[in-house]
Amino acid sequence: MRINLTKEEIVNSIYMQIGYSKKISENLLEDFFEIIFDSLKKNNTVKIAKFGTFHVRFKKRRIGRNPKTKEKKTISERKVILFKPSKELKKKINKQYDPEK
Repeated sequence: MRINLTKEEIVNSIYMQIGYSKKISENLLEDFFEIIFDSLKKNNTVKIAKFGTFHVRFKKRRIGRNPKTKEKKTISERKVILFKPSKELKKKINKQYDPEK
């Protein structure tokens, strides 16, 4: 079963750890996301130490195919956001699977 971390849970965590009101905690999180969004809109790379890097890549227009109907369709050009996790994040995620630790 998949369990998702929600924005509300992040706000509650900030509220509990820092002690600000929930409204201020929510505003902090919203401002954090807005800074990242604005930077990505300008095609900048966003690097967060010990977490990872977000960057925007442009995809050209191409021909795609619906696998069910085999119908060919043009996929429009667009920007996509890519995320590359840092080495530290990968180590933390895989630590539970390492038999030596």
